[in-house]
Amino acid sequence: MSQTFADDALVLTGDGDVAVLTLNRPDKRNALTQAMWRALPQAVAAVEADAAVKVLVVTGAGGAFAAGADIAEFETVYATRDSAAAYAAEIAEAMEALANLSKPTIAAIPGPCVGGGLGLALCCDIRMASDRAKLGITPGKLGLMYSLGDTRRLVEAVGPSAAKDILYTGRILSAAEALDLGLIDAACPPEELEAAVAAKAEAIATASQWSARRTKAVIRRILDGQTQDDDATRAWFLDSLEGEDFREGRDAFLQKRTPVFPFR
Repeated sequence: MSQTFADDALVLTGDGDVAVLTLNRPDKRNALTQAMWRALPQAVAAVEADAAVKVLVVTGAGGAFAAGADIAEFETVYATRDSAAAYAAEIAEAMEALANLSKPTIAAIPGPCVGGGLGLALCCDIRMASDRAKLGITPGKLGLMYSLGDTRRLVEAVGPSAAKDILYTGRILSAAEALDLGLIDAACPPEELEAAVAAKAEAIATASQWSARRTKAVIRRILDGQTQDDDATRAWFLDSLEGEDFREGRDAFLQKRTPVFPFR
């Protein structure tokens, strides 16, 4: 897999079971343009459609993840109420596309990850960062507000009190504080980040993808407020008992070998 979008500002590459989506404006710390927001759903759809891909890693070029939405475009995209609504809808569509990808996702955060960049990272299932990364969400410093969808994902990660602190102050957090709050899930020296992300992606790809995707769907339902099984979740459980992955996992366990799960 090798595709580019938004005039090479998004680069999608494949390496076996793992695809990597790179935000590619290193001279602008990968600030996200309107064209990038518009193209993100296309890139995510390409990952969804590729049966070879089990895990998506999202990262940034040049030592940054993303400095947020490109402020240079604000005068244009926020020129009128209608243009602002259209721009917000494009960002929301991009965020939801990544958040709703059925396959597991990892944000690899090598450096600055601010505003819309952190919003994008929060759409990923797991966030791993360099211990030198700086993270923050700064609408309070711009006289703006964070959207409901983006705010919900922040609250899910750190809880309401910490989310209020982050949004009220617009302060920049160290990787250590972000790890303590649950904003990121792992931090390591920058020279070790690529290998750590690759190891995590491999561990996920080696396990059952049927299990991973249904687990992701169930956790989403829980976060959306579902507290009891319904017909769909009960069917998923019973489907798993009849599935090829369960047969392979059971046989591998009994035969004391590593399973090779067929579901993709």
